[in-house]
Amino acid sequence: MASANPSLKDLTGEVVILTGGNSGIGYATSQLLARQGAKVYMATRSKSRAADAIARLQSEGLGTGAVEWLELDLADPRSARRAAEEFLGKEERLDVLVNNAALVSGPFKLNADGLLDIMVINHISHFVLTEALLPLMKQTAATSSDSDVRIVAVTSNALAFVQPDSFATRESLNKQFGDSALGMVKTYGYTKLANILHMKALQRRLDSENPKNNITCIAVHPGTTKTPATEGFMGANLPLIGWFIGTIIMPLIFAKPSKGGMAVAIPAAGVMKGKGKIEDWKGAYFTPKGIETPSASALDVRLQDELWETTRSVVKELGL
Repeated sequence: MASANPSLKDLTGEVVILTGGNSGIGYATSQLLARQGAKVYMATRSKSRAADAIARLQSEGLGTGAVEWLELDLADPRSARRAAEEFLGKEERLDVLVNNAALVSGPFKLNADGLLDIMVINHISHFVLTEALLPLMKQTAATSSDSDVRIVAVTSNALAFVQPDSFATRESLNKQFGDSALGMVKTYGYTKLANILHMKALQRRLDSENPKNNITCIAVHPGTTKTPATEGFMGANLPLIGWFIGTIIMPLIFAKPSKGGMAVAIPAAGVMKGKGKIEDWKGAYFTPKGIETPSASALDVRLQDELWETTRSVVKELGL
């Protein structure tokens, strides 16, 4: 049976929610956190895929930790609310929320609510989930002065491809950049920019509300990592060279999720020994190289506030 890594922090008694943890970086992160003793909720849509992933995790060894399925369909923000309510009925603490799941490949389309599916999955539903769980996270953070509660958004350096003028309207959430491979990368980057804007806006609000706030909001870029999502994008959008890239190039330059992704998951999720949190990490953009400066758009307070208010307005329209 696999045991905890003695060089990392003991997470026994801590509770984690991780969206999309049945494959890729999410799977590797679930395994790491559970092996350190945490109880991890794998928040995914498919019960069968979650069951397969959990069985594999158990066969590989979870140490003293555990992994359970939490039903969550990010394609519908209402499901995010239901998932939060189900979790709140089971647990009395939440130490780490990792908003990891994402839609990468298109073509993208408007859903029944008139919202772009990739923005709903990558940002709006995670916003709803985070807001619904925030009271419990505040309660957990208040249990002691040295608590280390984390909200982690997995973003991407693809956010550098876009420089939006505004997020002030509902229509701005539905912006697309075309159906070409580059256009879809830009649309994806647009939603990943929303992730970091969300983390920065939330951090400012938490710190303003409570000068002694012990909740750290972090946006992380896991680096160039070979995952089912990246492989799927290559195959679907680069049919002539996708096989060559996926088979020959990716193994050479793309890290495995258990390696590349862990370079950011370990510190971002608070698994470092000791305090594990420094003031500079609040609202930070973390990459395998450490804390870096993101794009100018990501640092734009006006865009942060516009996205926050527009998302809240849309969520209110949905009755959430």
